[in-house]
Amino acid sequence: MSVRINHKLCNGCGQRKGSLCIRVCPGNLLYKNKSNKAEIRERRDCWDCAACVKECPQQAIELYLPAEIGGRGSTLQAKQKKDKLIWQLKKVDGSCEEFEIKIEE
Repeated sequence: MSVRINHKLCNGCGQRKGSLCIRVCPGNLLYKNKSNKAEIRERRDCWDCAACVKECPQQAIELYLPAEIGGRGSTLQAKQKKDKLIWQLKKVDGSCEEFEIKIEE
C-alpha cells in the first residue's frame, strides 16, 4: 500500500512553508517539489497511516488498499466536513462506498 498524490488537485497548501500533509507524516516521507506540489520520497517506506489523506484540504491524496481490503487498485480518500469525516472507498469496478465518522469537539 502507499499514497498517490493527484498533482492536478494539490496546491501545496498555498504559500505555506510546509504543506499540511508534510507536517503530519510520521515518516517524513513527503516534500514539496519544484512545482510547489506534495511529493512522496519512497512509496515503499509509507506506513499507510493515512494521516496525510485525512489532513489534505484539497482531497488530493488517496491511499491504495491491499487486495484483501478493497481489491487490487482500490483507493481510500477522506473528505472533511464541519462535523464529520467522510471516507470514500473507490473500487476497481468503478463503484464507491462512503463511511461517515462524526467528529467530536
